[in-house]
Amino acid sequence: MTDRVRLSVLDKVGYGFGDFASNFFWQMFAIYIAKYYTDVFLLGAAAMGTMMLVTRSADAIIDPLIGIVADRTRTRYGRFRPYLLWMAVPLALSAVATFTVPALAGGQKLAYAYVTLTLMMFFYSAINIPYSALFGVLSSDSAERSGVSAYRFVFGFLPIFILVWCTDPLVQYFGGSSIAPRGWQAAMIVYALVAVVFFVLTFLLTRERVQPVADQRQNLKEDLRDLRRNRPWVILSLVGVAALTCGNMRSAVMLYYFDYVVPGGHGGFGTAMTIGAVAFLVGVVASAPLVQRFGKKRFYTWSMLMTSALTLAFYFVPVGNIHAIWTLHGLISLATAPTAPIIWSMYADTADYSELKSGRRATGLVFSAASFSQKVGWALGGAGTGWLLAYFGYQPNVAQSTGTLHGIVLMMSVIPAMIALVAAGVLHFYPLDEVAVSDMAKALGPRRAAQGA
Repeated sequence: MTDRVRLSVLDKVGYGFGDFASNFFWQMFAIYIAKYYTDVFLLGAAAMGTMMLVTRSADAIIDPLIGIVADRTRTRYGRFRPYLLWMAVPLALSAVATFTVPALAGGQKLAYAYVTLTLMMFFYSAINIPYSALFGVLSSDSAERSGVSAYRFVFGFLPIFILVWCTDPLVQYFGGSSIAPRGWQAAMIVYALVAVVFFVLTFLLTRERVQPVADQRQNLKEDLRDLRRNRPWVILSLVGVAALTCGNMRSAVMLYYFDYVVPGGHGGFGTAMTIGAVAFLVGVVASAPLVQRFGKKRFYTWSMLMTSALTLAFYFVPVGNIHAIWTLHGLISLATAPTAPIIWSMYADTADYSELKSGRRATGLVFSAASFSQKVGWALGGAGTGWLLAYFGYQPNVAQSTGTLHGIVLMMSVIPAMIALVAAGVLHFYPLDEVAVSDMAKALGPRRAAQGA
């Protein structure tokens, strides 16, 4: 039965706890994984880049299958909520294994890296795709979902504050130095334990209100056919790939930038990330009223255009002017912030579109597109980072050449700026503006009311 009662603050906070938990893994990997593999695990930059592409691309292919399985799950707790319990511990264990340096060498050590990263990404998908799909069934109201999305991303970025200020102290406390393998393993154990607790809280504090069409038959072939014909879903997936490639490249190379490019910049990394996170939170909080005024598609487009322009401007900032670096990084984060909650709300709209056009609802499969674009964007951003670092001659834990330093600056500015511009261009073809969403809600209302009756 469809429940149109407004969601309470506890509903929204409870759902936000899930992204708080997820981002102890996602942000740890987005911020630190490249530097961990090159400087602690001691993989070559090119080998690291290839591994990122192979493992994450393979995982992205698996994501729709997880969505299909989630859509067909039937328990007393719903279709999606149980995965928060089932997959929390496996994800935690695989993440710790990923941040463990084995007593192996050569091909065996590389194989270990491939296996542990693949397992970690699989379990991340197995919990995060159902969690994302849960967003689509908390409420049938698009505006209500936009409000939930803002809570989600506020909580989702809180781990950044913890990670950037606590990781290095934890690593040094448990390992004795910033490149000590034992320290990185211990830090990941701490974060994984916290994440498991908050996944459980999300399970306890949420409800699934929107149910599948009452007489819908489960048919994989038809679900996939509907997905291919869902033009808004296809376009939004491409936008997500481009946007996340841009963001993930900047996140991955940020630590290299402060360690090697900015004179004495290691101590400024935490401040930069904190400023960026605060600006991002401000942008997310401000996004709901701005979306109401300008519409999701238009506001997302302008946010990406502004992100592209500011990221390009980063190239011209003197590397010795730490305050200008902090300020511009904050502005880039502020410009990018609204795109995060908006795109999740837009994915929910594409699920409604699929239901309207086909009479079938496959929320888990539709939301697997979000995870798919994350993984592909992460794959391209991570692979591009590794390959470009190798191309520019990066060597771990030593002073870098002038060419390498210039390459790192390009990876922080010109290259991601061009990718952000592509994202804005692709979104031009997205057909679900506010009028279309409103018309869908009117068309689906009687159908859902009849189902509830």
